Amino acid sequence: MNVALQPADHALELTRDLKARRERVFAAWTDPEQAVRWWMPQEWTLVSCKMDVRPGGGWHRRMRGRDGSVIAKWGEYREIVSPERLVFTYNTEHADGTVDAETLVTVTFEDLGGRTRLTLRHEAFQSGAASLSHTGGWTGALERLVQFTSAD
Repeated sequence: MNVALQPADHALELTRDLKARRERVFAAWTDPEQAVRWWMPQEWTLVSCKMDVRPGGGWHRRMRGRDGSVIAKWGEYREIVSPERLVFTYNTEHADGTVDAETLVTVTFEDLGGRTRLTLRHEAFQSGAASLSHTGGWTGALERLVQFTSAD
């Protein structure tokens, strides 16, 4: 996995090559029954997941950490180009009630002839530290995605 932190615009970019067709990988991002199996960091448990995958539709997840704390994540789908690209807003409410400023996620799915190059760009963080803090969560979730899509 390639990780690039881009401090000028406080963005995080991750690239992963998956051994699954891009239609399969795209479906894992857009089908709630599949997303509940992988879309959370390694040390977290998914409590709930709702997805209305259409431009203007929303998504919402709640996750429980090892310490029992629960955080909420939510956003709105801005762009959906099957099976090539997803763009959605990203919000976080922490267990203490604080809410991070809204950010933007763009996921592209490049066809590599039966495999897929996934590139995730998470941008518009308020600081480089905020960008860096999401690296572990996304890395863990993408590891779950690799395992999930290769299990077929």
